[in-house]
Amino acid sequence: MITLKSAREIEKMRESGAILAGVHLGLRDIIKPGISSWEIEEFSRNYIESHGATASEIGFDGYKFATCVSVNEEVAHGIPRKNLILKKGDIVKVDMCVNLDGFESDSCWSYAVGKVSKDVQKLMDVTLKALYLGIDQAQVGNRIGDIGYAIQQYVEVENHMGDVRDLIGHGIQPTIHEQPNVPHYGEKGKGLRLREGMTITIEPMVNLGTWKIVPRVVDGDSWEYYASADNTPSAQFEHTLAITKDGPQILTSQDPEFDKRYL
Repeated sequence: MITLKSAREIEKMRESGAILAGVHLGLRDIIKPGISSWEIEEFSRNYIESHGATASEIGFDGYKFATCVSVNEEVAHGIPRKNLILKKGDIVKVDMCVNLDGFESDSCWSYAVGKVSKDVQKLMDVTLKALYLGIDQAQVGNRIGDIGYAIQQYVEVENHMGDVRDLIGHGIQPTIHEQPNVPHYGEKGKGLRLREGMTITIEPMVNLGTWKIVPRVVDGDSWEYYASADNTPSAQFEHTLAITKDGPQILTSQDPEFDKRYL
């Protein structure tokens, strides 16, 4: 079932998203060579809770942490680890969900650890632009396939990178995973028609090599994450947004002026 949100509900989700965006802004200052991915978890959880919200991922399907922290070829669902020390040239993805007074938001961002290679920087640039190309298609009357088509054409046809198929965007609110599914590939003019009041995530994951991913288990833990099948670096950027008559509204914006440069 897909629920259409009122203006009041969308505004409450925006308040949740502002806290989440604040975490990402803070992470820009602490992510550097020599820190552990556990320090990212501690900072994020403390920030969320100090702002009167809760980390929605804690307890979701048995997950224990506020963040997913995935490094280099890890595509998604990596867990924060005290023994995983970031080094210069790494790319780290931090994904989290925030609940404020029952209203959810979800956003992932990719960070360069120190100076990265030209290939990794291009990977990040392409993935970020792909996110906004998808958001630009999130218009009343368009279809889900229009979002995926725009992303896939840019990632695979124009830039010859791997557009991950197996992990996709989704509806959000009242829980963090709702209908509809929002693939980052597809056919123009196909799929569910977008309606005013829908709230979704768009979150392309792009590999420098193949689009295929494989499950792996964290050493010393039973938790399963996903990695690129050819061990090439992966990037991800994600926003929560609302479909409105005036166009898509980004509810997890870190900087509206930054968003305008892409939309």
